[in-house]
Amino acid sequence: QVQLVESGGGLVQAGGSLRLSCAASGRTFSSYTMGWFRQAPGKEREFVAARGGSGGSPYYADSVKGRFTISRDNAKNTMYLQMNSLKPDDTAVYYCAARINAYGDPRKTSGYDYWGQGTQVTVSS
Repeated sequence: QVQLVESGGGLVQAGGSLRLSCAASGRTFSSYTMGWFRQAPGKEREFVAARGGSGGSPYYADSVKGRFTISRDNAKNTMYLQMNSLKPDDTAVYYCAARINAYGDPRKTSGYDYWGQGTQVTVSS
């Protein structure tokens, strides 16, 4: 079992920044593909960013490219999402997720095995 705990959400004005963290339990964190997803009220959960365990290029949703940066510190079993130039449309509950299978499309929610409880991000205009 893997437990994921997000933190760092909050209320910020448009144009501001936040950094989300996702702390993972378990000794095989470095082998997991990790992802960030978000869900706004009345909408489906959507992909934000992902990164494989062995490095490689990150994946980003078009809506956040150039503004968000995903990173991970395998020594600390922690993943981050640096969010800059935030917009009101970024308001959502943000979830981190882990997938054991390194293959397959990391943008699909169905491929993830473990999920955190979510952290609220609210961007005011």
